Amino acid sequence: MTAAGGLPDGQGSAGQRTGGRRPVVAVGHRGDPYRVRENTIASVRSAREHGADVVEIDVRTTRDGVPVLLHDSSLKRLWGHDRRLTELTARQVRELTDGGVPTLREALRATDGAPLMIDLPGATEESVRTVVGVVREGGAAERVRYCAGPGTMLAVRAADGTAEIAMTWTTLAPPRPALLAAVRPRWLNYRFGLISAESVARDHRAGLLVSAWTADTRRVMRRLVARGVDSITTNRIDVLSALLASGREA
Repeated sequence: MTAAGGLPDGQGSAGQRTGGRRPVVAVGHRGDPYRVRENTIASVRSAREHGADVVEIDVRTTRDGVPVLLHDSSLKRLWGHDRRLTELTARQVRELTDGGVPTLREALRATDGAPLMIDLPGATEESVRTVVGVVREGGAAERVRYCAGPGTMLAVRAADGTAEIAMTWTTLAPPRPALLAAVRPRWLNYRFGLISAESVARDHRAGLLVSAWTADTRRVMRRLVARGVDSITTNRIDVLSALLASGREA
């Protein structure tokens, strides 16, 4: 069985660690955005083709409550329309982007069983319930990891008691035990500059896996692997995959 972390039976496609250490999970950030426009089906597929174990996608809901792949609150940056997603129906989004913004249902069908990390920017309790429901209805719960800050992850936990969670953490101080007990994350997800060997060891002692975002240079990737992280999210999935596969992280 493949876990949402992308590690079937302790293995990963991007390269194996040695000496009993886990393989590092290679995560494509919003797909493969340096090659293909982010958060599109083509970008997700490109990330998989270039070695991603897991593909991270951003999911928001439209005015009529349909989950779609979009990081920003509006269509302006990626699609050239200064319209907020919350003002648009799913049909209007499809028309404005010529079908370029996929629904979550479409993305789940198109990924053919591949592990996904769903980030939930701007989420509400209602939108979280909707997203979790779509994932469950699509038979994808076993291959999805949810990612966002503590408040949103509490909502995910309330909606799905067995969901795999990567709780984003943005300070050097560790999460309080009461929060960890409520959210029950499998992962702590840090901006890469916050990670040290000591913090990784601390989290591992607590039974948590450590993921880092968003590392785009070989130097940072090597440093993160040397510090013991379990997962790296990158905009340059080909570079990370090649680095891991070559064994240069040792």
